[in-house]
Amino acid sequence: MLEAALLIVFPGLMAYAAASDLLTMTIPNALSLALLAAFGGFAFAVALPWDVVGLHLAAGALILLTCFAMFAAGWIGGGDAKLAAATAVWLGFDKIVEYLLIACMAGGVLSVAIILLRTMPLPPFALGWTWLSRLYDPKNGIPYGIALAGAALVIYPHSLIWRAVIS
Repeated sequence: MLEAALLIVFPGLMAYAAASDLLTMTIPNALSLALLAAFGGFAFAVALPWDVVGLHLAAGALILLTCFAMFAAGWIGGGDAKLAAATAVWLGFDKIVEYLLIACMAGGVLSVAIILLRTMPLPPFALGWTWLSRLYDPKNGIPYGIALAGAALVIYPHSLIWRAVIS
């Protein structure tokens, strides 16, 4: 049962984050809080040692501080900062560098794709699609939550919490 939940909860929340960012250019605070609560539940269920839980929380705090500095500089959105931090809690220090590298690469590809998309006219049949019009608008940023969620899903099967539940 725990294995099934592990396969559903984190991936489901990441998929929701990506879809929400694509469609609304926002990542709800409740989603980041749900990620933190779910980590706590899984950590308790598999009896992760307190020092390990503390290190995972420290990884999240470090990423939160770093990302909020990036948010203050106007480089990323606040939802992206909170999503990256909540994801860091799940992945811990042992997987955070890999996660950030994959997120950066995926974000670069996503950014180039959206910039190229914005050079093309919006198809007439899609003129009424608010989310696509928002994505096409160069005044709006890039829905980087898609890259953050995708990178998290790539790294997740290699994380400590995954290994703890599966073993």
